[in-house]
Amino acid sequence: MNLTPGWLLLLSVSAGVWSVPLDRNADHREAKAEEENVDTGLYYDRYLREVIEVLETDPHFREKLQTANTEDIKNGRLSKELDLVGHHVRTRLDELKRQEVSRLRMLLKAKLDSTNTQSLQMDHASLLKQFEHLDPHNQNTFEAKDLELLITTATKDLENYDAERHEEFKRYEMLKEHERREYLKGLDQEKREREEKRMQELKDKHRQHPKVNAPGSVAQLREVWEETDGLDPQEFNPKTFFKLHDTNEDGVLDEQELEALFTKELEKVYNAKNEEDDMMEMEEERLRMREHVMKNVDANEDRLVTLEEFLKSTEKKEFSNPKEWETLETSPLYTEEELQRFEVDLRDREEELKRKAENLRQQQELLKERGKALEAQRREYQQAVLEMSQRQKEQQAADGQPPAGPNGELQFQPAVQKVEAEHPAEAQNNLPAEPPQNLPIHT
Repeated sequence: MNLTPGWLLLLSVSAGVWSVPLDRNADHREAKAEEENVDTGLYYDRYLREVIEVLETDPHFREKLQTANTEDIKNGRLSKELDLVGHHVRTRLDELKRQEVSRLRMLLKAKLDSTNTQSLQMDHASLLKQFEHLDPHNQNTFEAKDLELLITTATKDLENYDAERHEEFKRYEMLKEHERREYLKGLDQEKREREEKRMQELKDKHRQHPKVNAPGSVAQLREVWEETDGLDPQEFNPKTFFKLHDTNEDGVLDEQELEALFTKELEKVYNAKNEEDDMMEMEEERLRMREHVMKNVDANEDRLVTLEEFLKSTEKKEFSNPKEWETLETSPLYTEEELQRFEVDLRDREEELKRKAENLRQQQELLKERGKALEAQRREYQQAVLEMSQRQKEQQAADGQPPAGPNGELQFQPAVQKVEAEHPAEAQNNLPAEPPQNLPIHT
């Protein structure tokens, strides 16, 4: 689907971006397809994309979308146009909403099952209220309120997404430090000192990298212009640069297009082949760079950079004389107190997991014991049936009766049947004679 800048506001996110240097000879359609396949990280990402795709099939709504400004989309005013879309579009939207409600119900059931919560009388309507991207009171049709909720919720969630990524990275770094300390605790003094020295050497080696240009500065952009675009740095032109890196030619630089500009700077610090370089840290650095540029360039804070905003940013003092960029290793991400709280929480979660694992082990042992008991009962039953059948046969033999079959039917001796088969004439002679026919009656 060909997303307009308004929709790009909803789908523009920092996760899963392409981080390879731009190839000016690459097909723009491939870059565009790659961008549109980026997952927003929202738990309703597929629903959001499918709704957008269906709405863009309606000519009237598509026209309104193309002329709408970002504020109209963010505040939900565009949702009023839903009443004018075609019947087939509304029908498809209704179907999408029912599918989403069904998916959310399954998620709720799985969550309740995992917490051993009784759900025999589960009130789905009440539970669905915790999902803000649709109207839980109407679970069958897609209305204007659903579109308004979807847009406003996605906008809010995407605005919080970067902060959540920073927190996730902080937890990742604290876990790394915790595991490092635990590893060193398990070594004797000599080995520990040797490992501490080796780790410090790796840190020092990581810090020995070329100077990193401030993202968005003239020095940084000229470096991309020269090394990536293959152009003369003395002929650097901001307007031309903007158009070169607007890879999908939609008139704006979105977050993915911006982050692709920082690859050359990041390669100065990080190399996946080096033991001392952490690629998770590289992606955090990329996020920090993009936020820095957006803060200085994105005047209306719509997470998109227009040509006008970009050109105005080149007139600022910071563009030519920026502050020196400080990479991640220059300042700590957490305090010792935060690390201690993290370790306490980590231990608590580990203990809880151990308790659950022990509970599962006990349940497994109980199931095994029950299985053994059932198997023993089955064998006893089979033995009892065999003994009963044997006693029945012995009793019938003592009474001179033919033996009985498995269902109690009588079984004649095969020897008699064999004689009849071999001497049919004799068997016929042994039959009782038929009474004479048509004898005269004497009076």
